[in-house]
Amino acid sequence: MVIASLRFKRAIGSEEAKRIRRNETEDIVRRYGVISPNRITIHNYPVSHPITAFNASITYDEREDVLKVYARIILGYYMYVSSIIEFEVPLHDLFNGYVNINSYVGRIIIYPSTKYDVWGTEDPRVYKVRGKLYMTYTGRSINYFSPIRVNRTVPVTAVYDEALRNWIKRFVFIPSANVFGRIISDKDAFLHEMGDGKLYFLHRPHLIDDTLRLVISKLDPRILSTNEMGIKEIEVVDAVEVLDVMPFEGKLGWATPLVNMGDKKLITLIHAIDKERLMYRVFAAQLSLSDDEVVLEAVTPRYIMEPTTPYELIGDRPLTIFPCGAVKISKDEVVISYGAADYMIGLGILSLNNLMAELDKGRIY
Repeated sequence: MVIASLRFKRAIGSEEAKRIRRNETEDIVRRYGVISPNRITIHNYPVSHPITAFNASITYDEREDVLKVYARIILGYYMYVSSIIEFEVPLHDLFNGYVNINSYVGRIIIYPSTKYDVWGTEDPRVYKVRGKLYMTYTGRSINYFSPIRVNRTVPVTAVYDEALRNWIKRFVFIPSANVFGRIISDKDAFLHEMGDGKLYFLHRPHLIDDTLRLVISKLDPRILSTNEMGIKEIEVVDAVEVLDVMPFEGKLGWATPLVNMGDKKLITLIHAIDKERLMYRVFAAQLSLSDDEVVLEAVTPRYIMEPTTPYELIGDRPLTIFPCGAVKISKDEVVISYGAADYMIGLGILSLNNLMAELDKGRIY
């Protein structure tokens, strides 16, 4: 049986981007260090250290001058089930190179506990919306090992409860069958609020026709005001497809948002897998988001990051850099946190001036 490919509304500028993007890299992310799993101590679990710690998101506490790291950890290889740990890294550790030698103590804050994430909680993106801290992660659902390929992974969002000092799982996002057809999986997701109060969901569904789509969906901002207990299923009912894979790529995925530029403009990182070497690389895009349309205003013609260091080249998944976090620490500098070879946590710094120069080379609008 031949399955017809679903077609979504296209972002304005997506066709022009195909003529701009090239199979080249100009790496502009300065590496500032790596945190290996043996230097992370878990204080709320009987096993002292994770086997691996990678694909980390971050926030920045300006008052304490510390980075809060939220990393995916593996405690055993049998089913490769993930949890998420939180620990702090003083910013001066980053600038003085101490992250390469210091040890850090953290606690597991998200772990399998529902039918949506029973086989693992993976790849967190942590961010603020309306002053509250949210985390969207990939839940390996109860269907993950099922021979029936339906909703094997789903995006789950937790909110940090200040009073309880704990993360509470609140939402799971389910793409509408009427819009997306049957979904094999959905991942690389996060919520993003623009300055005008509009709420968007960036995600990468894997459709039943075996295609993976880089899409943006509009959400009703009122969902964040719900006081219902437990996890609420949110149906995702529209999608705009932003970019296609290039002939030299296997797939794309949302990495992490960088900065808002005004009320409706966003710069975000996107990861891509090289088709020939299966290597992860990263490029950036500038988007304009509104009720009526998504406009791809610019892309970096070349990739801006690719594996170069030993800890990015060698590990459980060689040749891998997987950014999940970005925080602005100065007018020009953004700290990038990423998974290095699915084994360690890499930290780098990206100059916004250098990034804008690359985006200007691939400006569409």
